[in-house]
Amino acid sequence: MSKKKVAVIFGGKSSEHKVSNISAAHIIQNIPRDEYEVICIGITKKGHWVRVMEDMANIASGKWELDPDNVPCIMSPDPLHKGFIMLEADGTYDTLTADIVFPVLHGKNGEDGTIQGLLAMSEVPFVGCDMISSANCMDKELTHIVLGAAGIKMAKYIPMRYTDIPKTDEFIARAERELTYPMFVKPCCAGSSVGVSRVTNTDELREGIKTAFLSDRKILIEQGIKGIECECAVMGNGNDLTASSVGEIKSANEGFYDFDSKYIDGDSETIIPARISETASERIRETALRAYKLIGCSGLSRVDFFLCDGDEPVLNEINTMPGHTPISMYPKLMEHDGLSFEEQERRLIELALDNSY
Repeated sequence: MSKKKVAVIFGGKSSEHKVSNISAAHIIQNIPRDEYEVICIGITKKGHWVRVMEDMANIASGKWELDPDNVPCIMSPDPLHKGFIMLEADGTYDTLTADIVFPVLHGKNGEDGTIQGLLAMSEVPFVGCDMISSANCMDKELTHIVLGAAGIKMAKYIPMRYTDIPKTDEFIARAERELTYPMFVKPCCAGSSVGVSRVTNTDELREGIKTAFLSDRKILIEQGIKGIECECAVMGNGNDLTASSVGEIKSANEGFYDFDSKYIDGDSETIIPARISETASERIRETALRAYKLIGCSGLSRVDFFLCDGDEPVLNEINTMPGHTPISMYPKLMEHDGLSFEEQERRLIELALDNSY
């Protein structure tokens, strides 16, 4: 029996390019080779697609971009090709079919519905959420609108568009009238806390707005929430869902769990299970499942919360392609609950195949 071909796509033009490389190396390493053949597809920082040799060290480090053996390719949106068109040096081309795609891309073009739309057109099954749910989870304002309408508690917020920059003073005045310091200023469509600022006064708020607009044309000014940072991993399709134990984040940065705290500073801790009551843990797990289903997620997502006084969970965001680095919470939570790394990848691939149509 021939093995199914799994194309793992990684890299990308987003600010999370490096994280994607490390996540992809972890996933590629753990895809069961007795069942699947792996095809490695890298997207360079400039957005060029290439087929990459399967070298974990080079993929994790990002050195794959310099490999002279890379073959330029494109993902065909035509269902006839069922995969990729390889562009040969002599001007000819060949096709490379894939039975399934695992888009290990974080941030812009990876979690915002862009590549999911392309894959849907190609009619190749893929791991993770569809185009609409990916877009709604990536856009923090839309997440607020959808989940808030369903009664799921999130932080108070004020949206601001790039065209509102001339009215920055008015937005600052509104924020100081409706919210209290500390506040968080966030790009609407970025991940790994890129472009996020914790602000405690007017000057910092002004700078935070400028910083956030460097990453996106739409931003949020959010009420700071005091509570324990908790995360829950969800896996499954439709009504057949599993919520993991709850993990706790103890950030090296006292202000918030920023990019450096997540991926660079070794003093940050992920504590599994979280040091919270069983009642609080169940509330978080129930809310994670409800939010996942309401917004239309499939395959996998990591749902992040703040646990406030009185064991009340406040949902922060949903990550539709959570990090799979050696220190990432999603794979560690699933491993804690008895699902090995290899079994996680097998299950995610099976879910994608079950969800294809």
